[in-house]
Amino acid sequence: MDLVLGIDGGGTGCRAAVATATGAILGRGRGGPANIRTDLAGASENIVEAARLAFIDAGHDPTLMASTPAVLGLAGANVGDYKQRLEATLPFARSEVENDSLISLEGALGEHDGAIAALGTGSVYLARRQGQLRHIGGWGFQIGDLGSGARIGRDLLQETLLVYDKIHTGSPLAGIMLERFNGNPGEMVEFTTTAKPADYGAFAPLVFEHAARGDAVARRIVDRAVADVEETLGVFDLAATEWLCLLGGLSGLYAPLLSERYRTIIHAPLQDALGGAVMMAAKRFGKAGGDE
Repeated sequence: MDLVLGIDGGGTGCRAAVATATGAILGRGRGGPANIRTDLAGASENIVEAARLAFIDAGHDPTLMASTPAVLGLAGANVGDYKQRLEATLPFARSEVENDSLISLEGALGEHDGAIAALGTGSVYLARRQGQLRHIGGWGFQIGDLGSGARIGRDLLQETLLVYDKIHTGSPLAGIMLERFNGNPGEMVEFTTTAKPADYGAFAPLVFEHAARGDAVARRIVDRAVADVEETLGVFDLAATEWLCLLGGLSGLYAPLLSERYRTIIHAPLQDALGGAVMMAAKRFGKAGGDE
């Protein structure tokens, strides 16, 4: 049987699926983190382990991975030479590494033209029109990732300090944040010296919750974030017939806040990112994928 592999990997883990040449999934497996920019060697090990488990789940000998081609959508593939270095070491018959946003778009849109806005701890935007791709963002919250959870959390800390310094008017949320750091801005600054994007992003749901209650600080942050998301989507100039899929942990919070122009073209994703990787593998390799 001709087989293909699809793999979806990020900073918290990776998933693999072995499928027929037409894209019918036969087995799945999971592995550890697979951000190739932060830990290339570890990501490679976790990818192979996830693939091995997928073959076992499908009832196939894992050694078949040597004759099976793979499409991998991985965090960190958009910078440096990590993609090329990984492709050279993986044990699959052929390995094609893509940015994780591409497999997300493939899974979400299928054959439709449109765009995805992946709004989670980070943010990234990708559009496809008549086969042409346009990629925006994904640069990290320190200098980019507008609308992301990490950016919202960072903005909340900034606003809280502005309240502490009596530059901005306070609010219940600002008071909660000051209490979180024992009323000491120094502790807040110390937090930023070691905090990771997910640590900032953990504050984002709280901001949306308080914005819905009319909290002035929260509303200011959310209004700015919504404006950033819409400004970015505006670059794509989406038509009424094109699809917009919101992905990521904040997607459900953003959906009702977008203007009518975008709300009317929002569609639920057809598949997740792993399904997108499988379909890309089936399209690229087809029946030739499992040839020995």
